[in-house]
Amino acid sequence: MRAFAAIIVRDLRLATRIGGEALTLVLFFVMIGVVVPFAIGPDSAQLGRLAPGIIWIAAFLSMLLGLDRLFRADEEDGSLRLFRHSTLPLEALVGAKLIAHWLLTAVPLIIASPILAVLLSMSMEDWLRAVLSLLIGTPALVGFGALGAAVTVSLRRGGLIAPVLILPLCVPVLIFGVGAIAGLGSAQAMVFLGAISLVTCAFSPLFAALALRAAED
Repeated sequence: MRAFAAIIVRDLRLATRIGGEALTLVLFFVMIGVVVPFAIGPDSAQLGRLAPGIIWIAAFLSMLLGLDRLFRADEEDGSLRLFRHSTLPLEALVGAKLIAHWLLTAVPLIIASPILAVLLSMSMEDWLRAVLSLLIGTPALVGFGALGAAVTVSLRRGGLIAPVLILPLCVPVLIFGVGAIAGLGSAQAMVFLGAISLVTCAFSPLFAALALRAAED
């Protein structure tokens, strides 16, 4: 358990040392909310209806920005090879890196969501549901992102291919994420969203570790 926590702390410290990544994600997330009203128009009622979809698309695109760094830096400096010989299983190591990645990418977006809610004329009730849906659904995006990053870690331009691979997998998350904010079946959509996240978090470390082993072999 101590080694598992050490991996999380290591990734958080490395990201803090590099700096700027979380701020870049937040700025990209907010800028989508700034640009969309210019494209759609100043109608607050229309913006409020489209806000759930805009928030989830903005969150998905923002989290893709940091996807390439999930395993590639460790692959380039040889850390992944060393990790394979540690006492901590590779599946547990991937799980620890997923937790760190969620803390570095999803949490800043959730914290910045009130800014987007104001820009998109969302009501307080819709914003609270949006925060809850992001808390429940973003782990699934991180899990699917880990699969794409692990499959493409050995490719020179894997950062461009991974988003294309995971996009079909993330479509149900986006559908239920939007439905959890708006619609008569928001409670049911929230349940399905939670189920997808639980299944993804349970199996993505296993499949990502398998892909990493295959890439090294």
